[in-house]
Amino acid sequence: MLPRSAQRRDQLAGLVWISPWLIGFVAFLAVPAAMSVYYSLTDYALLEPPVWIGLDNYRAIAHDPLFFLSLRNTLIYAFGTVFFGTIVSLSLAVLLDQPLPGRNLVRAIVFLPTLVPIVAVSLGWMWIYNPNTGLINVTLRALGVSNPPNWLGLPALAMPSLIFMSLWMVGSAVVIYGAALRDVPAQLREAAAIDGAGPISRFMHVTLPMISPAVMFNTIMSTIWSLQVFALPYIMTRGGPSDATLVYSMYVFRSAFEYGKMGYASALAWLQLLFTLALTIGLLALARRFVYYRAA
Repeated sequence: MLPRSAQRRDQLAGLVWISPWLIGFVAFLAVPAAMSVYYSLTDYALLEPPVWIGLDNYRAIAHDPLFFLSLRNTLIYAFGTVFFGTIVSLSLAVLLDQPLPGRNLVRAIVFLPTLVPIVAVSLGWMWIYNPNTGLINVTLRALGVSNPPNWLGLPALAMPSLIFMSLWMVGSAVVIYGAALRDVPAQLREAAAIDGAGPISRFMHVTLPMISPAVMFNTIMSTIWSLQVFALPYIMTRGGPSDATLVYSMYVFRSAFEYGKMGYASALAWLQLLFTLALTIGLLALARRFVYYRAA
């Protein structure tokens, strides 16, 4: 066993090696988070010193219609992206798991959109959705549709259009599902086939339980990302039309930098964190019941 002085030297050396991370954590996460907690309890207009008001910001949120509207829009977006994204990504992964020619090339093509910057993706889809010269409406006119809709200009279509666009970026989930599918023992599928199970039955009762940890991981990550979505609706619709795509993060941004209510925005941000944390804990609790771990 090392002498106490040597242990102290090793501990000091370890602290020195991780000091860049510690400094970054304190400067860019811990201190801003503590300041945000303080600001959420104040009336802070950025250009004037904060004034302590206690829990008034949180009480005001309960009577804010835009809070409930943005929360509803965010939940709709989150449900749509997670539900349809899971179906699309899992279907692609199962298809690419088959012994088809060129599947590695297709797998790379599916993953490529995740490498494109989000601003470039947004601008590209704005052109695709353009009511006059966009690819979708030009195609619809060529097929005989005389008056195709303005996809991002109608309140009823704007949010579904954003959800459909999110399916463009399922490449990461496809890669994870593909790795999980390749780890499913072939003996289990063969045994199910010998027992008379068809392809759908084998997938539902053998493959899906075996890849359920990957499904849960992708579901949790997609949920967290979708609850924090900001850049896509901000660039493409600015929350419109008629606040139909006003998501929660955008409302926090507006409250802070457009309305000048930094204290109120901080309170909104902490509620968003707590809601996301509670939802994640709930999903992890469901994992105990629905997720199969081979080593368990």
